[in-house]
Amino acid sequence: MTSAQPTTTVLDTVPLKRALISVYDKTGVVDLARGLVSLGWELISSGGTAKAIAEAGLPVQDVAELTGFPAILGHRVVTLHPAVHAGLLADISQAEHNADLERMGYQPISLAVVNLYPFTSNPGIELIDVGGPTMVRAAAKNHAHVGVVVDPAQYTTVLEELRANGNRLSDSFRRSLARDAFAHTAAYDAAIVTWFDQTDLANGAGEVLPRSLHYSLVRSQELRYGENPHQQGARYRIEGRKSWW
Repeated sequence: MTSAQPTTTVLDTVPLKRALISVYDKTGVVDLARGLVSLGWELISSGGTAKAIAEAGLPVQDVAELTGFPAILGHRVVTLHPAVHAGLLADISQAEHNADLERMGYQPISLAVVNLYPFTSNPGIELIDVGGPTMVRAAAKNHAHVGVVVDPAQYTTVLEELRANGNRLSDSFRRSLARDAFAHTAAYDAAIVTWFDQTDLANGAGEVLPRSLHYSLVRSQELRYGENPHQQGARYRIEGRKSWW
């Protein structure tokens, strides 16, 4: 009896080498870009992020070149285009999706590095990010094929994963990144809802008891046990705030 041959899938034959980088917080982004380029990745970016990458002497394609459209409406519309979102949402294991990409002249995007406007530090209408969360959610939905990174603290780990796994991110790592991405956008939306309620209340138009409460809690400490010794326990705090202890 001969041993079974490993099955080759589309994922085995499609190189993961196109990264979309669009960040407000540019901490570490040039080092990440440099690491990706050294691994053979193509970079797509826009605005200040593209400028920072280009000024570091690294090759980068502007989103406007990819889409064929410049940024409009005071930069409110930049990445909201099928060339971006088809690349992020394409299930490359599906023949129909690959045919659509080929017909439209689009290519898959295998890594999305996106962080959002800092709404919580300076809330207001113009800091309600639209394109950023849309890209994050698209990439996170398609995490079977796309890695999504929302925190600069993850950059080093991403590069280490790529180097250790043949220029790929493992399935479990992509899933973990997607989970963090959805938590990130959920906290962002919660902050916006809270701002609406607080602003209306301050202007005399809101309700003392709002129709709903939205908080994002993060685990800040694991406890030795829960209410009873056989249970697990942890302490959580509201994201962005420090506990009194």
